[in-house]
Amino acid sequence: MGDFNIHLNKASDPLNIAFLALIDTFGFTQSVHEPTHCGGNTLDLILSRGIEVSNLTISPVTSVISDHFLIKFDATLVCPPKIVSNISSTRHIGPATLTVLSEQLPEVLAPFTTAIGSVDNCTRDLNTTLSSLLDSVAPLTTKIKQPKRSTPWFTDDTRALKQACRKLERKWRKSKSEALYLQWHQGVLEYKRALSTARAAYFSNLINSNKHNPRFLSDTVAKLTKKQQAPSCSPFTACEFQNFFCSKIDEIRLKISSVSPASAAEPAVHHTESQRVSALMNFDIICLDSLSKIVLASKPTTCLFDPLPGKLSKDLWPVLGPAVLNIGTVPSSFKTAVVKPLLKKPHLDPGSLSNYRPVSNLPFFSKILEKVVYQQLSAHLADNNLFEPYQSAFRAFHSTETALAKVVNDLLLSLDSDSTSMLILLDLSAAFDTVDHRILMDRLENRFGISGVALSWLKSYLSDRTQCVSCNNTVSSFSDVKYGVPQGSVLGPLLFSLYISPLGQIIRSHGINFHCYADDTQLYVPIKADNASQIRELEICLSSVKSWMSQNFLLLNSDKTEMLVIGPARYRHQFDHVTISLDNCVISQSTTAKNLGVTLDRTLSFDQHIKDITKTAFFHLRNIARIRSFLSMADAEILVHAFVSSRLDYCNVLLSGLPRTSTKSLQMVQNAAARMLTKSRRFDHITPVYDSVSHNER
Repeated sequence: MGDFNIHLNKASDPLNIAFLALIDTFGFTQSVHEPTHCGGNTLDLILSRGIEVSNLTISPVTSVISDHFLIKFDATLVCPPKIVSNISSTRHIGPATLTVLSEQLPEVLAPFTTAIGSVDNCTRDLNTTLSSLLDSVAPLTTKIKQPKRSTPWFTDDTRALKQACRKLERKWRKSKSEALYLQWHQGVLEYKRALSTARAAYFSNLINSNKHNPRFLSDTVAKLTKKQQAPSCSPFTACEFQNFFCSKIDEIRLKISSVSPASAAEPAVHHTESQRVSALMNFDIICLDSLSKIVLASKPTTCLFDPLPGKLSKDLWPVLGPAVLNIGTVPSSFKTAVVKPLLKKPHLDPGSLSNYRPVSNLPFFSKILEKVVYQQLSAHLADNNLFEPYQSAFRAFHSTETALAKVVNDLLLSLDSDSTSMLILLDLSAAFDTVDHRILMDRLENRFGISGVALSWLKSYLSDRTQCVSCNNTVSSFSDVKYGVPQGSVLGPLLFSLYISPLGQIIRSHGINFHCYADDTQLYVPIKADNASQIRELEICLSSVKSWMSQNFLLLNSDKTEMLVIGPARYRHQFDHVTISLDNCVISQSTTAKNLGVTLDRTLSFDQHIKDITKTAFFHLRNIARIRSFLSMADAEILVHAFVSSRLDYCNVLLSGLPRTSTKSLQMVQNAAARMLTKSRRFDHITPVYDSVSHNER
């Protein structure tokens, strides 16, 4: 805070614009918005980052003291929360435990290697047997979980060196001997070097073992920089969360039923002889080698109802998998999900149920089974060309980047021809949770040629599912999952994309361009100021889309649907009045809109998107810089790639062709990252710095 000598009240001043852009890039908030000088200008500013400024008052004082005004404000500093010990149940699974398990498993699994009758009985008995074996080898112990040490790298060796230093210090203070002083000084240096080496080795091992887990790396950096907030304990019980999540879906379904039209025809699917769909009647039994590849490539996640931790479960799956695929049913134990409520965003109020989203966790065996089915179902869809061409989700060689590249390219071509386009971003409420199972089964059979045992398996997969909520060390009762595709599953997203596949035909029938990524649908069409028929056709198309969605128990949220008018700046005034009507709701124009993680604006300049990237990248660079002193070059690179490079790389094809003035802030981020990695000074020439980084990467 202080006198910046910049007339911030002059909004059109280029210096002000550049200054505000600069402080925004580095995450600062400017709190003074009134004159602070007797000349009527705003010169004295308060810049804050991570600190709440409130009760700001500006009081003129006599010019004898100063020609600047007195600024008073309150700054709220958050005290570190008190860490409370809690009770936890754990198992000690070490090398000795694994050895004992490997010796006893063949005998335990022998009864399950023969032909099985009921899959439910087999899986139940197997789960019980494995749980009992694990309890006998590694029993569950309950203990009070104490707060973690702030220096976990402090080992017995470093403790011994510290004790030796203290001993030498006491001797020197008694004798004041020069020789003892030199020994003490040398011991302190040796202790500091050992402590630094131990700390670097600890975090190097931590970073390298979790380099593919950005969330864990983020938590690690937050701990090191003292920026991690203690997770707030939810004031709600597991049963309250369970009731809220279930009632929310029931209310959406009821709302859809109340407004759903009386009848609607499913878009007919016509296949020529060359396009005739071959039926998928059975799922093939895969060989052990193929199954092993799937298991080894899977993350060893563990669910509350898994009999063994995920890592141990990998070795047991080949016993059960082939038999389950051949019978056409899914074991009941594979259809139970454990839901954990998580805040949608860290800053949201934990006292509001609507701020939580349910995150489901399914048994490890279930996910392996789903991956086997997913591969065969995807192959059937690809071989018969059944994927919606403009659905980019859950398909090989497709991504959010390819979807956005297609849409932005079409919009840029329209801009190049001096035309204006309208972009509509549809918003659906809890789309994955309201899918109707009967409609989905009918669609899989009649539209995608799935029948026989394969269809029976998918029907069994969706039916009789249950879930419970785990929260604050308590578990709610079980409730039936009557609608939707399983959240947190492997097959669920693919089944949802098949469920909404007729949507493409409906939009195409109106001559409207579109592209989908899962439940994110975007429509765009060229418009003219003197031609209202194009906008009218778009409104008819949106009405048809909403009608179809209502019949399929999908709720199109008109209030959250966004519209952008994208075109040359000189024609923008001609479209200022343009709005879209959808279900008696007027959709007004937005200046920017978030689309699959990219912020689009009315001229496709991506200025706001670049500003957001830059701000986030510098935030992470500042945190990494604070711990750079005890990170190796390789470890620092892992963190930079995880938090900075990944953001610069995401959908960067959209930034191709932008002027240097737009992308210079991204270059600033890269320069800062290179200097931080090489520990270079701020004003060192950047070319040798880049050469040094490239040499180290090789």
